[in-house]
Amino acid sequence: MPIETLHLETVLKQHTRDMSGRVAAITGTTSGTGYVCARELARLGAKVFLLNRESERAHAALARLKEEVPDGVFEAITCDLQDFESVQSAAAAVLSKTDKLDVLCNNAGVMALPQRVTKDGYDVQMQTNCISHFMLTRELFPLLEKSDDARIVNHTSGARRGPPLEAQYFGKDADLGGDGSEEENASFGGPRWSRYHQTKLANCAFTYGIKQRLDARGVYNVKAMIAHPGLAATSLQVTTAGSGGMDIESDFMKQAQSAEDGALGILRACADPKAQSGDFFGPTGWTGFPESLPPEEPLSDAHNVQVNWQGCEAAVGPWAL
Repeated sequence: MPIETLHLETVLKQHTRDMSGRVAAITGTTSGTGYVCARELARLGAKVFLLNRESERAHAALARLKEEVPDGVFEAITCDLQDFESVQSAAAAVLSKTDKLDVLCNNAGVMALPQRVTKDGYDVQMQTNCISHFMLTRELFPLLEKSDDARIVNHTSGARRGPPLEAQYFGKDADLGGDGSEEENASFGGPRWSRYHQTKLANCAFTYGIKQRLDARGVYNVKAMIAHPGLAATSLQVTTAGSGGMDIESDFMKQAQSAEDGALGILRACADPKAQSGDFFGPTGWTGFPESLPPEEPLSDAHNVQVNWQGCEAAVGPWAL
């Protein structure tokens, strides 16, 4: 039975603005929160670049978006976050197609996957969720600087809570604990979930690292924000369950809200006219309205910011922001 969407209309009426003439790029739009964000930004008038791996799912999602938003302007760009060369090519494509970028929504992510490395040699979760988004943001920053009100929007989750960042998780060919037992995975424990936690805390540290650097330069037309979806029913859980990471039929998952409601944190960050750099949007609990939340101290902790920035730079090169 479909989950009822409760908060979308309120957010659209009270926390978004006309996006006509604005340009957005979103990673991970084939389903879930990224799909909803792309659809709603297009309905508000934005041109939307859809950054996804080449797949039938990506083609089908573009077709659905065009059906749901007949007047929407969408352009698909191949971007495989598990391949640095693909990320660079995607950034070059965006740079060639627009003279400014108003929204970069780093939405895509994977969760609790088995331990494996990408072709570049990095943990698949850390490269997908964090390092490649660092590279993409760096490459597209010249376009963001040309906007009068640019937003860099990163996506975290409740898994951000936990131990501080550790440099080893950003390392090449690192042994990060294996896949864990069925019992650990079912209870959101063990090495898979530790790796996921590190990426979701890294997304926060990246956000506040950007904000700190922009504030120090006196750059205020580019805002860095973070959001979390709460517990939302998306393909993220399906993929994780399929690889042995969780039980999608658990009582816990039965509490989930819809993908539409899960997308509202990033939607507010992308389009709320009152949003400020450093804002953190999401439900106060597992589900609910996407409030403006006080960020916990570890999200901007100097150690976490430094480990994230240095780890990403070691992987993809410097960004002297």
